[in-house]
Amino acid sequence: MKTVLQFRILSLMISLFMLQACGQTTTKQNNSQKTSLMENSISNPENPYYSNTDTTKLHVTDAEWKKVLSPDLYAVSRNADTERAFTGKLWDSETKGTYYCAACGNKLFKSDQKFASSCGWPSFFEQENKNSVVYKEDNSYGMKRIEALCGRCDGHLGHLFDDGPKPTGKRYCMNSIALDFVPEKTITATKTNDMLETITLGGGCYWCVEAIYEKLDGVKSVVSGFTGGIGANPSYKEVCSGTTGHAEVVQITFDKTKTTLDEIFQVFFTVHDPTTLNRQGGDVGTQYRSVIFYTNNEQYQAAKSIINQLNTEKVFSNPIVTTLEEYKPFYKAEDYHQNYYENNKSQPYCQMVIQPKIEKFEKIFKTRLKK
Repeated sequence: MKTVLQFRILSLMISLFMLQACGQTTTKQNNSQKTSLMENSISNPENPYYSNTDTTKLHVTDAEWKKVLSPDLYAVSRNADTERAFTGKLWDSETKGTYYCAACGNKLFKSDQKFASSCGWPSFFEQENKNSVVYKEDNSYGMKRIEALCGRCDGHLGHLFDDGPKPTGKRYCMNSIALDFVPEKTITATKTNDMLETITLGGGCYWCVEAIYEKLDGVKSVVSGFTGGIGANPSYKEVCSGTTGHAEVVQITFDKTKTTLDEIFQVFFTVHDPTTLNRQGGDVGTQYRSVIFYTNNEQYQAAKSIINQLNTEKVFSNPIVTTLEEYKPFYKAEDYHQNYYENNKSQPYCQMVIQPKIEKFEKIFKTRLKK
C-alpha cells in the first residue's frame, strides 16, 4: 500500500409517577424468534444535541434544554414528570421498529424487546445495550423505586420494575413522550441513507471551504455554520468577536459509494494551510482555526493517520496544527452565508481569495469534479 500512500502524498504536495405504575399483568412474548431490524437514523434539526450515532455523554444545562425541547417533553425529560396512563401514542403499539430518546436521539430499545402490558405505558423487558439506559434511586412520594434515565443525556424516561416477562424479568416502564419511534417500513424506505456519512471541518472562512466541497463528486450537501464553542445558536457577529470559541465550519454529507472519508481529508489538507495557528491568510482569530470534528473512532483514527503521515513525509514546511475535537452541537449560519460564493461571485473576496482556491482544487482533483 506504500504506492497508494506515495500517490496521495504526492497529490497533496501540489499545494408523580402514577405510584407503582400500576398493578401489572403481562402478556408473555415468545422470545425464541428474535426479529433482526435494519438500523436507521433520524434527524431533528431544531435540536443541535440530537443524534442517533453520537454516543458521547452530554453535559447540557437545563436552560439549554428548555430552548430546544417542547414544553411537555421538557417537563418529563428534565423534571421527571409522568404522562397519564393510556394517553401516550406508543403504549400499546405493536409496530416493528426502533425506539430512541426523544431528547437526544440515543438508541434505547428495539420493538422485539417490547411486550404487551396493562400498565398504560410502553413496556420493555430489555434495553438496547448496557449503556443505553442508566439508573438511580428514586425515593419520591414516599416510595422506593429505580428511575430509568437515558444513558447519553440523563433525561428521565420512566422507571424499572421487577415484574416483567422472561428472560430478564424486568419491566422498563417508559413515558411515550420520552421516546421517538421509527417504524420498520420507514427504515426500509430510507435504507439508502446507510451509505451517507457526515463530517464537520474547519479550514478558515467557511465560504471558501463550502465552495470547494460543493464541486466534489459524491458530496450530497455542504452547510456552513459554527461549532466548538460556548453558548447555543451564536450569530456570525458573535463568532467573529472571538469571544464564543466557536469555529467557522462546514458540515459535509457525502455518499460513501462515490467518495471516501480519505478523499474528503485529502481535499481538506490541499485547499487550506493546516500549519498556521488560528489563521488562514488575512483571516485571523480562533474562529478560523484548522480543526476536524469527529463523530466516531473511525473518523478520529483516519484524521490522526493522515496528519501523522503528512508530518512524517514533511509535506509542509511547518508542523500541522490541525486539532481533532469531539463533535459538538452544530449551529447553521444565517441564510446569506449558505452558497455564498455562488451567490456573490463578483465580490472582491470571492474573486481574490475563494476563486484561486477553487482553481487549485479543480486542477488537482479534475477527475473528481461533479459532472
